Amino acid sequence: MAHPAFRRVPHALGAVAVMLVASIMLAACTSQTGAERPPEPGDAAVAKVDGKTVWTSDVKREAVAQGLIGEGEPLDASSDLFRRVLDEVVDQKLLATEALKRKLDKDPIAQKRLAAARERILGDMLVESVVSDAVNDNAIRGLYQEQLKLAKQSEEIRARQIVVATQVDAEAIKKLLTTGASFEALAMERSTDAATRFNGGDLGYFTTDVMPEAYEANLKTAKTGEVVGPFAVDGGFAVVKVEDRRLEQPITLESARPQIVRFLTYDQVRDLLEKLRSRAKIQTLIRAPQDVPGQPKEPADAPKAAPAAPAAATPAPKAPPAKAAAK
Repeated sequence: MAHPAFRRVPHALGAVAVMLVASIMLAACTSQTGAERPPEPGDAAVAKVDGKTVWTSDVKREAVAQGLIGEGEPLDASSDLFRRVLDEVVDQKLLATEALKRKLDKDPIAQKRLAAARERILGDMLVESVVSDAVNDNAIRGLYQEQLKLAKQSEEIRARQIVVATQVDAEAIKKLLTTGASFEALAMERSTDAATRFNGGDLGYFTTDVMPEAYEANLKTAKTGEVVGPFAVDGGFAVVKVEDRRLEQPITLESARPQIVRFLTYDQVRDLLEKLRSRAKIQTLIRAPQDVPGQPKEPADAPKAAPAAPAAATPAPKAPPAKAAAK
């Protein structure tokens, strides 16, 4: 289960409910502080609801909460999306104002829900603060370089293939190639492999460990320019030409960045929660489940449940594997 600091309400009604309690708290604060000021530098007023200002940041925050844009992504105030979310924010403020008029915020249950919403918001703010300080470009580049050093570069092969139904047909293809026939032309004319036929049989660059065993066995020692086969494959017999061999190219920093950011974010939140738990006195007041005679039990080799850990929209990421960093 996701930690409250990373919990998000998945449906539109849930989002309205959370925004409603937040709006009630905001409305109460605004009525006490008097004049409104831009909540963020460069913020612009985009609407007023009964004299209370709706800011650009209010609309962007709601769009992020609904998953319509990512954190930090721009949202053009002239776009249809902005206007649609603005209408929703206005509706939420109207609902919150009406709830205050009806004194729903005084109800004990409402007080508990408001307090829970406040805790979620404060938890989110703490997490955002910790992550923004630690997950910076230097940290991302540092982990990327560390993974490159650990990565083992395999050899990549670029090859073309012609797949035909029988070994006799494949031998005939190979004989034509020895007389100077174009491999690409024969692939387009004779190959039965729909995935590669129309690009001249081009398989692109690959490492042999991701290919069927027959390819790995026949290509691992083949030299550049050599025609290999025929050998049996799914769908018939293949004749393969090795066009190039090179060391596997490492993944670029920009391609690796999202995975690295997820890992560093999880790492920071995990460390924060471990420190907070170590300093807090936590008592669990519910009993552990007891064995009931006749109740089915998990087999001894069943995987253990993962410990509760903070996660946003994705499971807790592992450190970027050295192998992956090299692809």
